[in-house]
Amino acid sequence: MAFGAQTMAQPIKRVIMRKPGASLLQADPAVWHYGETFNAQRAISQYDRFADLVAASGAEIIWFEDKGDGLADAMFTHDPSLCTEHGAVLLNMGKPLRKGEVEGHAALYEAAGVPVLGRLEGNGTVEGGDCVWVDEKTLCIGRGVRSNAEGIAQVRAILAPYGIEVLSFDLPLWQGEEACLHLMSVISPLADKLALVYAPLLPAPFYQLLKEKGYTLVEAPTDEFMASNGLNLNVLPTRPFDVIAVAGFDKTKAAMEAAGCTVHTFEADALCIACEGGPTCLTRPFHRG
Repeated sequence: MAFGAQTMAQPIKRVIMRKPGASLLQADPAVWHYGETFNAQRAISQYDRFADLVAASGAEIIWFEDKGDGLADAMFTHDPSLCTEHGAVLLNMGKPLRKGEVEGHAALYEAAGVPVLGRLEGNGTVEGGDCVWVDEKTLCIGRGVRSNAEGIAQVRAILAPYGIEVLSFDLPLWQGEEACLHLMSVISPLADKLALVYAPLLPAPFYQLLKEKGYTLVEAPTDEFMASNGLNLNVLPTRPFDVIAVAGFDKTKAAMEAAGCTVHTFEADALCIACEGGPTCLTRPFHRG
């Protein structure tokens, strides 16, 4: 079967997703750092609307079933792995409560016929939310509270034989260790060479790289970024210029539309806003193109 996703915005053909169920219903919001708008039943309903939007794009969804394993954050399937044209890389989660998610991804790749190039070991951590393909041969990884230098070095070593350059950019702490700022908290590609960004938190060398690569940057408004804890910026392109976003952030939506995008929205206060993960986080595309 075909696989490979060394791009962030080409059409999604195959994607790993996990509908929240028993594990989310049993989750203690204080333990998982979920916000005051968290409501598990409503989050599941909101997820169903999101899944319908992904399915409507024509993507094949490979389900990582929630059978009550207690992994409440595992619905954010973007983080435990990434997939190149040569095979998958199994990552190592920086959030201790999420360590157990990686084996689920390993089993799904095996069942889908995707070879595994390698996996992170020891104290090395990288989460998928810190990984951004700026082009097919350049993977940028944010070094912060979830992805460390040792993990980034391991990803670099795994991908080097395939001619893929791995660059690292330091992230600010922003709201603290518990809240987590990923590199993808401040950038969402919308199409090739087009991205939605929150410029004040972009690492300056990363910003310079984007400009050198010829990117056009659409700036998300500060008030909506702060009101949403960055979730206004977390949008999922199912194909170039066609994106899924959290409802309620009209200025951000208008900015994307002005850049030529069609924007589909869904209510997500109990799901994305409360649980600190947006449409991109809820998917692990492993075949785009």
